[in-house]
Amino acid sequence: MKAIGYDNPGAVDGTGALRMFETDTPKIGPRDLLVRVKGISLNPVDVKLRAVRAPENGPDILGFDAAGEVVKTGTEVTDYKVGDEVFYAGDVTRPGTNAELQAVDERIVGRKPKSMDFVEAAGLPLTSITAWEMLFDCFRLSEGGGAGHSLLVIGGAGGVGSILIQLAKKLTNLTVIATASRPETQDWVRRMGADHVIDHRGDLVAQIGELGLAPNYVAALTATDQHWPAIIEMIAPRGHVALIDDPEGLDIAPAKPKALTISWEFMFTRSMFDTADIEVQRDLLNRVSALLDSGQLVSTVTERAQELTVETLTTAHLRQESGRVIGKQVLPGF
Repeated sequence: MKAIGYDNPGAVDGTGALRMFETDTPKIGPRDLLVRVKGISLNPVDVKLRAVRAPENGPDILGFDAAGEVVKTGTEVTDYKVGDEVFYAGDVTRPGTNAELQAVDERIVGRKPKSMDFVEAAGLPLTSITAWEMLFDCFRLSEGGGAGHSLLVIGGAGGVGSILIQLAKKLTNLTVIATASRPETQDWVRRMGADHVIDHRGDLVAQIGELGLAPNYVAALTATDQHWPAIIEMIAPRGHVALIDDPEGLDIAPAKPKALTISWEFMFTRSMFDTADIEVQRDLLNRVSALLDSGQLVSTVTERAQELTVETLTTAHLRQESGRVIGKQVLPGF
């Protein structure tokens, strides 16, 4: 089968960067599906891994979002059959979605929204899982909960922020404050449903003060180390911070007087460690799919390539590295 991978970590346009190659069809395990990939998307994890992770056995195939059709099932698969249309975010320890075919555990796979084509649907899984787990695993909110409390989303116009705002507004009673700095990103987060928009390039503490709010929950999606002092100052006592980025270091001692809770969200944890509740990701993806089909959630896709080639994927990586992508980028399969 065809795939796009890289041979050496480093710049996407450097030596050993993305290239097309032929490789064997993946072998599937008892709980695996073999999926013909028909749509993929880009996430920050793609560019982070490409920059630092050295391939061990030939080119490393990236890609952590896909939608496609099941072409083969493992001997113990119970939820899917050949011909089913699915979407998923995959497993960071296995070959990725930038290939014709991919093996994926059925327990982290959801049914593709019927209202979307494969390419559009590929823009939702990873960010939806991340946002859902922040709200309901990290913050331990319940659906319909959060009344009288507020959530601050730092980096609201990115992929995770775009769906997190929507999920918080549709499934909880939180007041949502989102940060965005450019007019177009501010307009975008308002479209996603944010109640208030502030500029993360300005004084966050002063802007939050003007709103008369002290966030009970903070979703730190980007530049957490830069905003850390402001987060500590403006969050409500006994508040909760959940972060997804990779700060070099955080001094958590100042969080003690307010008795804050600090959580990491990493959506690959369940698949990496085959946790007892791994199937939660299947269930939440199916719920997101139903919410999309009913119109309660909307697509976060803003950039769509017309074909999958080394050139278009390289361009997508460069766009992701720019930090200026609004929502999600998607590409078709081979």
